[in-house]
Amino acid sequence: MTGSLQEAVLAANLRVVASGLVHLTWGNVSGLDPDRGIFYIKPSGVAYGGLRAADMVGVRLSDGAVVGGKLRPSSDTPTHLALYRAWAGRGVCGICHTHSAKATAFAQAGRELPCLGTTHADHFFGPVPVCRSLTAEEVALDYEALTGTAIVAHFQDRRIDPVAMPAVLQAGHAPFTWGPSPDKAVENAIALEMCAAMALDTFSLQPDCRPLPSHLLDKHHARKHGPAAYYGQR
Repeated sequence: MTGSLQEAVLAANLRVVASGLVHLTWGNVSGLDPDRGIFYIKPSGVAYGGLRAADMVGVRLSDGAVVGGKLRPSSDTPTHLALYRAWAGRGVCGICHTHSAKATAFAQAGRELPCLGTTHADHFFGPVPVCRSLTAEEVALDYEALTGTAIVAHFQDRRIDPVAMPAVLQAGHAPFTWGPSPDKAVENAIALEMCAAMALDTFSLQPDCRPLPSHLLDKHHARKHGPAAYYGQR
């Protein structure tokens, strides 16, 4: 199981680069084995080109200790840890963080990504939320861990379902996405970037464009998610 998970995390990290979502080392993907309570994540600051499955760093969910690999884990590991601790019970077993250009533009503007069309509704149930930026005190205390804490609190306070909304934009920072596997987390990051790009183009054509009507949002999301889903092959 360990080897296959490390290989899946490596493949997901390479996919995020191949998809054009990451430049230099601006991103990371992790994957969780919920039975063992361990997740694997990209090592910090290491270029993607030479990565191997054995380079993925194991981190224990219970205490955040490094339990596998010889390299230091991503600097964003405490954020991943906070999200897994909150949502692993909801089936979140993969997390992706990028600084993809269009989604990051919305994050830097502190603006949620509205659902303007059915493409967005297929992946995200409503507007992708913006989580607040951290205070100076929080940054000094434990920046990456409290980033995760802020995201979880934002979803709890606003009663947002992290399964129906597998993405967040952190104000002034960048997006995080997640899913039931590392590859699905990357797929959601790809979808988020495409929806952000389409939204920017839509606003350039029609600045006062209104969100997608709720009956279309409900229909398109339900086609692909939940017990009544019928999109694709069984």
